[in-house]
Formats: sequence, structure tokens, C-alpha cells
Amino acid sequence: MTTQPEFMRNHWWWRPGWSVGRRFYTWHLTFEGQSDVHRLAGQYRSALVSLGDALTPIPDQWLHLTMQGIGFVGETKEQDVDAIVEAARNRLAAVPAFDVEIGPEVLDPEAVLLRVHPDGPVRAVRNAIRSAIGDVLDEVPEKAEGFTPHVSVAYSAGNGPAEPIAHALSGLDLPVAKARISSAELIVIHRDNQIYEWESFANVPLG
Repeated sequence: MTTQPEFMRNHWWWRPGWSVGRRFYTWHLTFEGQSDVHRLAGQYRSALVSLGDALTPIPDQWLHLTMQGIGFVGETKEQDVDAIVEAARNRLAAVPAFDVEIGPEVLDPEAVLLRVHPDGPVRAVRNAIRSAIGDVLDEVPEKAEGFTPHVSVAYSAGNGPAEPIAHALSGLDLPVAKARISSAELIVIHRDNQIYEWESFANVPLG
């Protein structure tokens, strides 16, 4: 997330297992009511609007910090999902609520990302969620390593040079956003419309 790419690739290719109509259980941090996060995302949307359909900007409603997946709906027993939520309630009660700063941006081959710092508390939430999943399932999906907390403000919607996006971002000096993280949300997500949209399954408070 630190080396600027030369080329962008379309984020919306269909990854293994995904197709129109599929739904997936996953844990995210979401930003409902976080006006400073919405302020910053809006400033990035304005800065990138000249790029047209090269990017998919993320509306405030769908801003998120991806945490930890569980599995596809229909392949994961709902009673297991319910049990994971209860295990997460117990484990997240021991993780204090915390504040983070979001920004500045990093240009990734598939997205314009915003750094999240400090990242230690975010990792503590993810570790607690992974432990909760391990309380119920024999195997925890996804790798523990390789996780870098970030919030995307736009996804690449095609393949092409990164320079026009880098140029649009150059010279920006936007104040970072401050956010209060007081819960983790289990959502049922889809990408049918080339945007991540979801319904909430459970919202679990931190301690």
C-alpha cells in the first residue's frame, strides 16, 4: 500500500465463488453517523469526479473497513452465524472502544485507499472476531496475516494507466478524518451493482 502502481485494474472482476445474487457473511467496521469520515470521503469524491467512469466512488452509506469474512449465505449454517455473534459479544466486550484517524490516501492498483491509524486497536477487534469464529467453526476463514486496515473511497472500474488518478490526487492536502469505533457489524454483503451493498445481521458493541 506504499508503492504507487503504474496501472490500474478493474476491481469488479468476479472473484472465485462470487456471482450476481450471491450474498456473503462478513464483519466490517461501518461509519453511519460519522460526519467527519463522510466529509473526507466527499472531498475525495469531488477531487476525483473529473475521472468519470474510470472510478467507482463510494457513497457515504457504503463506506466501510473490511475486517473478517465468515462464508457465503447458503453454505454457512445460520445457527453457526448466530453462535459466532454470541461468541463475538463476549470477546468484544473485552476490547475497549477507541478513536482512529483516517487518511491520507494511498493509490492501490484497484482502489483509492485511506490509511487508518493507529491500527493496533483495529487489529485487536479483528483478532477477537477471529477467535469468536474459531469458537464455533473448525477453521477460521481467511488468513490472519496480511491484514492492513484501510477505508476505500473509490474503486477502479477499468484497466488502464494510474497516472490520471495520481495526477488528480497530487497536491491534495486534506485534513484527516477522526472516527469513534464503538462496535463491529456483521453484515450480509453483495456486489451485484458494482458497489458493495449490505444488510446488517448484527451490531456488536465494544467494551
